[in-house]
Amino acid sequence: QLQFVESGGGLVQPGGSLTLSCTASGFTLDHYSIGWFRQVPGKEREGVSCISGDSAGTYYTTSVKGRFTISRDNTKSTVYLQMNSLEPEDTGIYYCADGCYAATVDHWGQGTQVTVSS
Repeated sequence: QLQFVESGGGLVQPGGSLTLSCTASGFTLDHYSIGWFRQVPGKEREGVSCISGDSAGTYYTTSVKGRFTISRDNTKSTVYLQMNSLEPEDTGIYYCADGCYAATVDHWGQGTQVTVSS
């Protein structure tokens, strides 16, 4: 059964850093583009970043460009999201999934909470 497990969230002060991990099981990760999404109450889930199966292609939403870095280690079935210079607007539940567009995702993880606050 295809499954994602996110970890690494927490409470951090503005300007701080966190690294999120998304570990997959039940399938061969390197065949899939993997996306990171975030959601805050009252808003739709938005795409934050995405990486192709071979890491050759990456995408970042405008608000995180230059601050976030997505990477993957297919030998560990894990995708990472390094988040630097965090801002309060980055607060939300972060999910990983098998795709770059929320409308086409088939499987979601349970999410990990990121809170940026002083």
